[in-house]
Amino acid sequence: MRTIILAAGKGTRMKSQLPKVLHKVCGKPILSYVLDLAKAIGSLKIYVVLGHQYDEVKKILSDDCIVVRQEKLLGTADAIKSVEKHFQFYYGDILILSGDAPLLQKATLKKIIERHRRTKAVCTFLTAVVHEPKGYGRVLRGDNQKVYAIREEKDAIGFEKDVAEINVGVYCMQAKELFKTLKQVRLNNKKKEFYLTDLIELFYNKRMRIETVKVSDAQEGLGINTRMDLAVAENVLRQRILKDLMLSGVTIVDPLTTYIHSDVKIGQDTIIRPCTFIENNVRIGKKCLIGPCARFRPGTRIANNVEIGNFTEVNASKLGSGVFMKHFSYLGDATVGKNANIGAGVVTANFDGKKKNFTKIGDHAFVGSDSILVAPISIGKKAVTGAGSVVTRNKNVPDYAVAVGVPAKIISKRTNL
Repeated sequence: MRTIILAAGKGTRMKSQLPKVLHKVCGKPILSYVLDLAKAIGSLKIYVVLGHQYDEVKKILSDDCIVVRQEKLLGTADAIKSVEKHFQFYYGDILILSGDAPLLQKATLKKIIERHRRTKAVCTFLTAVVHEPKGYGRVLRGDNQKVYAIREEKDAIGFEKDVAEINVGVYCMQAKELFKTLKQVRLNNKKKEFYLTDLIELFYNKRMRIETVKVSDAQEGLGINTRMDLAVAENVLRQRILKDLMLSGVTIVDPLTTYIHSDVKIGQDTIIRPCTFIENNVRIGKKCLIGPCARFRPGTRIANNVEIGNFTEVNASKLGSGVFMKHFSYLGDATVGKNANIGAGVVTANFDGKKKNFTKIGDHAFVGSDSILVAPISIGKKAVTGAGSVVTRNKNVPDYAVAVGVPAKIISKRTNL
């Protein structure tokens, strides 16, 4: 299987300077979901057609993608024509995906491919039945329920506008017939574009077999065209993420107010309380208690049996097992040893106006309430900072020592406790 992903469009309805396919859903660009899906079904080669803001979109593509530029944005059929030179000696099947459809699932694509190969169809495509088909191409069927055309919204007339079955924009086609028939697609006079959907009527007129697969959940076929679509996709994907976590043994107290990005990993028997935000590239261990109202930013690593309470934020930090951080605190670019206590209102001042600096807190350290740790700094093993202390940069607190005051001074140097 080889896959073509169409990602050249402007996405004008997004009302954005950012290319549509780069808008994020659950922390990841829309296009990335489609790329992951193409890889998941085992595509040997993935061709991505780019056009609008070519250089910006290309940045998120991995090296194993074959990037093709559509010089003029003349529609989806023209986009496929731009890839034709890569298929001169290929006679297998091609899967065509839209770069703005992040909700598609692997099982659905497998159904399309299986149906296509089993029936030896020239084209098999995905459809959905929706209550409001406005904006989508309508799937037209004859008395025998065989598809004879896809009619785009602007070209639909009479009863065609009332058809509830829509084209989702996912196709599996025989490569040889695809490129041969593309030559017969004519410019649409209303939009001044070449429609890929015109292939269906051309195939039908040639008496070639056309098959469809109807998606069970219409939302799966949602293409992102507006900010409202973006919000719908965010909610659908978020609930999928939370469902997978709960089925793996994580307690999500309130899925409606919990926001977890797509690549987060959380261990069994961890409890996530309401209004918690966990962003990309975060790992949380087993038997942790998180939230409510906690935020974890990228690069954070939480070991087992850690408790992070309300109105706390952890960014690009590593917390050892048994760490206790209950209220109103911020850790950024820090490493915290096992069983350390981070008191209420503790802040690591990690940014000096030019660069981020590192904080190290040792095992069993006790950082008192409202302490400010100005990085770079080290708080030693079993060291203590008094409430309200300001430990200034490079004024490290040794193991077992006690530091208090503004600026903090060492008042006790214990040997071992």
